[in-house]
Order: sequence, then structure tokens, then C-alpha cells
Amino acid sequence: MDYKINFFVDNTSLYRKLFILFFIALPIINYWIYALNSLYVLSVIFLGIGFYSKPRWFLILFTFLVVVQRSIVIQDIDSLATFFIRLLVYLAVTFISVEVIKQFNIQKNNKTEIIMSISKLLDSRDAYTANHSENVAKYSLMIAKEMKLSKSQCKAIYLGGLLHDTGKIGVPESILTKPSQLTNKEFEIIKNHPIIGYESLKHVSSLKTTGILDMVRFHHERYDGKGYPYGLKGKDIPLAARIMAIADSFDAMTSKRVYNDARSIEFAISEITKNKGTQFDPEIAELFINILKNQDLPDIKHNFYHKYESIG
Repeated sequence: MDYKINFFVDNTSLYRKLFILFFIALPIINYWIYALNSLYVLSVIFLGIGFYSKPRWFLILFTFLVVVQRSIVIQDIDSLATFFIRLLVYLAVTFISVEVIKQFNIQKNNKTEIIMSISKLLDSRDAYTANHSENVAKYSLMIAKEMKLSKSQCKAIYLGGLLHDTGKIGVPESILTKPSQLTNKEFEIIKNHPIIGYESLKHVSSLKTTGILDMVRFHHERYDGKGYPYGLKGKDIPLAARIMAIADSFDAMTSKRVYNDARSIEFAISEITKNKGTQFDPEIAELFINILKNQDLPDIKHNFYHKYESIG
């Protein structure tokens, strides 16, 4: 349900087009079909939703024009008082629509800020992985945008990146910060973090239909089926999780960790190239390699996602 609401509310350009269409077409249609005069109310609803960020004078002006237009076409105004009463009613509808959208956006922003805080808290457990979740979110967003995914999908992938390592809250710090090679038993504990993260978040209703839970649960699956925790293979792995697997690996390779130094961008490109079709989805890997090669490699960690930084 939240996904559907996001789709309709986020598409303000659609409502702008609908308002313009109604504003132009309704006088013509109503000239022939009088029964459709109630659509003028729908017109100001589209106005409020599509242009909620515009100044009040803009909204008042176009609401006034809609009422004038209706009065001329329908010719059911018998006094100036009737006109102003209708204008007040239409203005109320416009600004109620505006307020609904503003409150919805406030709630969305609050959710993003909470998720960002959670990711910062998780990253703070290990000084070597500080900003890891945010980096993975940004790299994943880059890929999603290059793939021309929808605004709502890009938003979900960004938030999924912030939350992908939530399950590490259940991994002892002695394992997370261990400078030497993990034992088999310790690695088995690490391998449980996608399941722990999924179990921790699965009851959050707003995450169920966005694909975020899939990213948390499957971001360590491999394209050849040799990943964990379920050994999913190829396209059985959700698209967002395949995107995140590459972003996660890239940041792990190019960031300093307790067990090794940061590798070069060139090294990361060679590793992603070598593992196309085995660890990584070959099409997504090739797309990400092209993104990397089109940047100024020495400054890539600082500069290369500036053009992708907005969500959606």
C-alpha cells in the first residue's frame, strides 16, 4: 500500500500535466456535456498536488481562474456572493490538497532521517567501516539511475543501502573488528547477518513492498549461486540485491579496513571485471565499470557521485 501511495504522490509532474489538461479541455467538454461540471473540483485537487511547492499567490491565482472559467462555461452564478462562496470552497480544496502532500513529504523525510541515523549507528561500531552504509547507498543509487529505474525504485535502493548491514548489530564486535583472518566458526556468524537484518526489519510495514527487505536479505548472494545465506543464483536474486552486491564489494575494496588497506580504483575495476558472471550480474557489473571509467579515477571517492546525489 505504501509503495502505491508513494508512486501516486511522488509523481507531481503527472498532476501538473493533468491540471493543465483539465484547464484547457474542460471548457470545451463542458460546452457539450454539462454533467461533467463537477470535474472542476478535481482540477483544483490536481493543482494543489502538482504545484504544492509554488507560492500561495500562484495557487490562489489559478484557483481563481478555474472558478472564473467554470462560471463562464456553466453560467450558474447568479450573484457576486455566490461567486465568492464558490471561490472560497475551491480555495479550501486547493490548500487542503497542498497540506496533505506537505505532511506526506514530512513523514517521508522523517523516515529517511531515522534510517540514516540507524546506518550511522551501525557504522560507528567499527571505525574502519564508518560511512560504509552511506557509500553503498550512494553507489547503488548511481547504478539505479544509470539503469533508468523509476524514482520510487531509486529511493528504495538508496534506503536499502543504508540498511543493508542492519544484521551486523547481532555480530560481536570482537569479530567485526578482528584484524586477523576469521575462523570458520566466526565466518559462519558473519554469514548470518543478512538473516538477522531481515528478521529485525520484516515487521516494518513500510519496508515490505519496496524491495528494501530483499536488499538486506540477499545482498551477499552471488550470481553463480555460491553466495549466502540461501545460495540463490542468477536472476533469482532480486535486481536491487544484485545492484547492492556490486556497490558493497566496491566500497569494501576501496576503503581501509581493519584487516587490509584500501585498494585502488583500478584494482576494484579489475576485480569486478574478473568476477562478472560469477560473483556479479554481468550486465550490472559492466554498467558500473563504465560509470567508473568515465570518472577522474584519482578523485573518484570524493567527487564521482556528485551528479547522482539526489534520490530519484
